[in-house]
Amino acid sequence: MNILLWHVHGSWTTAFVQGAHRVLIPVLPDRGPDGRGRAQTWEWPPNAVEVTPEEAAEADVDVVILQRPEELTHGGLAERWLGGRVPGKDLPAIYVEHNAPQGRIADMRHPAADRPDLTLVHVTHFNELFWDAGATPTCVIEHGIVDPGYRYTGELPRAAVVINEARRRGRVTGTDLLLRFASAAPLDLFGIDAESLGGHGDIPQELMHDELAKRRVYLHPIRWTSLGLSLLEAMHLGMPVVALATTEAVEAVPPEAGAISTRVDRLADALRRFVDEPEQARAAGEAARAAALQRYGLHRFLADWDALLTQVVAEHRRHSQGARLDRPHGRSPHPDASLARRPTPAAPPPTTHRRAA
Repeated sequence: MNILLWHVHGSWTTAFVQGAHRVLIPVLPDRGPDGRGRAQTWEWPPNAVEVTPEEAAEADVDVVILQRPEELTHGGLAERWLGGRVPGKDLPAIYVEHNAPQGRIADMRHPAADRPDLTLVHVTHFNELFWDAGATPTCVIEHGIVDPGYRYTGELPRAAVVINEARRRGRVTGTDLLLRFASAAPLDLFGIDAESLGGHGDIPQELMHDELAKRRVYLHPIRWTSLGLSLLEAMHLGMPVVALATTEAVEAVPPEAGAISTRVDRLADALRRFVDEPEQARAAGEAARAAALQRYGLHRFLADWDALLTQVVAEHRRHSQGARLDRPHGRSPHPDASLARRPTPAAPPPTTHRRAA
């Protein structure tokens, strides 16, 4: 298929473009948020193809994947790049929600709520539970990681932390907890703007993997996130992990992979123990890698996406054909006529997709 997809989330997109499809990546001269183009710090295969606004408007697009509210709105970013074609009406459309909702529980209405012409994909079951999608069909496709291989040496008796924009995001990412954890073990912070807090900054992924694997243990102090992909990457590297038991982390980190708790004192004790006990750290890291490979492997991720893409395109084709057959001669259809009766979808892969009734 030809899939139009903005480069919004680097790690997630790195996994997605590993599939067999041709992925059209919008690019602008300034490589800003609306046109970043291909990744600069990740290795992407040649099937990820940059397209300008003019090329996208003329491109043969089989499905568009949306990720931000500004891509979804009428007359918004996606419509402009698609030359006026409307996602969900003229083209099959999927909205991928990468983030956990913010705000009061009763007010967590999703921007794509009540859109039966879309499929809303969550990357964690926690996110699907908390977001209110209304009548929009939803499913969960958990993360997949391009396996960096077992690299753990643990030669440095220090803890690694990866947080993008830690200073700006503050309590959300647990930045305020770093000093408390630093009393248990020396910390090395990586990520965008980490230099402002004395860290190592945003370095190329391959180099960062090598640097992380030299540290004895990985710390995940984030209070509220979808599920940090750096956590899953650290587990793939063979690192033991110490994590706050919040959002989806409780599903991703089994007890034998390190330590997970809502008590900072217990996590600090675990950091200290792993730094002081290299063999215990290595054993926990091996368990972490095994768990990550089993649940967050790339093959499963791509297979789940292939199944959903095939389903969504087939459903859109049936709706479009039905609308043409039902249309009275000489009259335009109601704009939502093709969406009034959504057929029952085929059974999804076990534990992966849940379609709305």
